[in-house]
Amino acid sequence: MANPTVLTENPSTREREKGSDFSELSRRITEAGLLRRRPLYYTVRFASVALALGASAAAFLALGDDWSQLIVAAALAVVFGQLGLAAHDLAHRQVFSRRRPSEIGGLLVANLLLGMSYGWWMNKHTRHHANPNHEGKDPDVAPDILVWSRRQARKAEGIPRFIGKHQAALFFPLLTLEGLNLSLSSFKALRSPSMKRPFLEGALLVAHFVLYFGGLFAVLSPGKALAFIAVHQGLFGIYLGSVFAPNHKGMPMIEEGTRLDFLRRQVLTSRNVRGGALIDAFMGGLNYQIEHHLFPSMPTPALGKAQVITERYCAELGIPYHQTGLLASHREALRHLRSVGEPLREAR
Repeated sequence: MANPTVLTENPSTREREKGSDFSELSRRITEAGLLRRRPLYYTVRFASVALALGASAAAFLALGDDWSQLIVAAALAVVFGQLGLAAHDLAHRQVFSRRRPSEIGGLLVANLLLGMSYGWWMNKHTRHHANPNHEGKDPDVAPDILVWSRRQARKAEGIPRFIGKHQAALFFPLLTLEGLNLSLSSFKALRSPSMKRPFLEGALLVAHFVLYFGGLFAVLSPGKALAFIAVHQGLFGIYLGSVFAPNHKGMPMIEEGTRLDFLRRQVLTSRNVRGGALIDAFMGGLNYQIEHHLFPSMPTPALGKAQVITERYCAELGIPYHQTGLLASHREALRHLRSVGEPLREAR
């Protein structure tokens, strides 16, 4: 590729006709037993998150109107990040094979506990999985606040044009608002025709914020409550961004008209993050982003073994397979953000 950040040329006819490439990988993954449900794993994991949430609530009530509550706010940001990862796994039916229990669990975790619309997020995330890093089709690379390609930068107006000039430097500060952005977008989405249960989702969202704000202002003075919200929501947003940004940001973008088969579309636009058990827990298995995109319903504990099979298979086919460390992944993402914002910095 002339430009490694953009996939513009059609692959060869031979590559387009390789409809069996993914089928062969799927066969190997299935024979290894990696698509089997892992109920014990999810029972322990969800119970641990529930225990951490309960402990945070108990500490909050015990400390009362004290500035030490900011420590609880920081801990709760991590708990909320883990709740987000739990909702993600429920949405992909990694936990339950049937739609009904997955949806019930998703509504309770996302709407009630997290304050984010399960239906809105699932619709958005499904479109992302179908066309990762595809301009015009992937909502995660839409030029909303940031720009993700030089093409978007040249067309940017208003806020994206202003922020895009220095978006690499502003990326992490902007992430502090991501938790609030998810909640605001969730309420806006209740009016969308695509929402299947707007009244139920709206009621659960309202219940979440009544409990959240009601509890804060009942126990804390207004100043401490606002500080708690700032620390909690700010760190929560940074946590989410640190989990999701390394997955695709800085990987090749796909322009309209580019044809790629499923295997190549998912592998070429995704990045894995190395780091062992600690990174696995921090990122909830999303550090195996390539395997997750190829097999979205694969339970988290199976992704590590799937990674070995997938990397070897891509080597057999000569498909580039990219993985790096967590800090290096962020450097690549920030370098990409700075690069695509260059046309805006050059404009007078």
